[in-house]
Amino acid sequence: MLDISGGQILADSGAADSVIELKNVDLSLGRAAARVHILKQVSLNVGRGEAIGLVGPSGSGKSTLLMTLAGLERADAGSVIIDGQDLSALNEDGLAKFRGRRIGIVFQSFHLIPTMTALENVAVPLELAGMADARARAKAELAAVGLGDRLSHYPSQLSGGEQQRVALARAMAPNPAILVADEPTGNLDEATGNSVIELMFRLKNDRGATLVLVTHDLNLAARCDRMVRIRSGRIESDRAAVAA
Repeated sequence: MLDISGGQILADSGAADSVIELKNVDLSLGRAAARVHILKQVSLNVGRGEAIGLVGPSGSGKSTLLMTLAGLERADAGSVIIDGQDLSALNEDGLAKFRGRRIGIVFQSFHLIPTMTALENVAVPLELAGMADARARAKAELAAVGLGDRLSHYPSQLSGGEQQRVALARAMAPNPAILVADEPTGNLDEATGNSVIELMFRLKNDRGATLVLVTHDLNLAARCDRMVRIRSGRIESDRAAVAA
């Protein structure tokens, strides 16, 4: 549900089926005099199946916010509830297990293990999560991203676009409730990046997953349901996106 406030179209933060609920989140990084206050009283609700584009200047806190809701950074204050789970209640092992099953992550730099094949890069995290059909699921996911014939190739034998497709297959393999992507096309040329984005949105829609996307590309952010603008660690605006 949307309402109009102060001249902006704002997303209703009281969605009945929120899969991401952040309330008054603060987070600082670094030690002693080098400690920097990154996130400041951030509150954000995202409904199940929504796509959110996080935009803002470099250093504004976009990626830190993404890492916080993915459980890769812990908030100093406030609450982070993901798919009904309060992340502060989990120890590191519990957080890793929860993330492995409920949150898919795609990074700009792929983060594939160079000594593992495409199949192993997708299957091993599933095996570690205790999924009995890990290799079969990995094969199916790689086929879904158009890499069914590249299962035995190592990252060095794949193009940048193919590596990002492997990373996307790895992220989607557990059928996560949430897919988070941090500048997923940043290391790709325009044509390859566009193909990866088309694939990402198709998989997101097919699976009914929630997507949180950090990007500097306003046209890409406009493809999402909402565009959330971050500045100096605070949410500056949260409005319905308007596709170009």
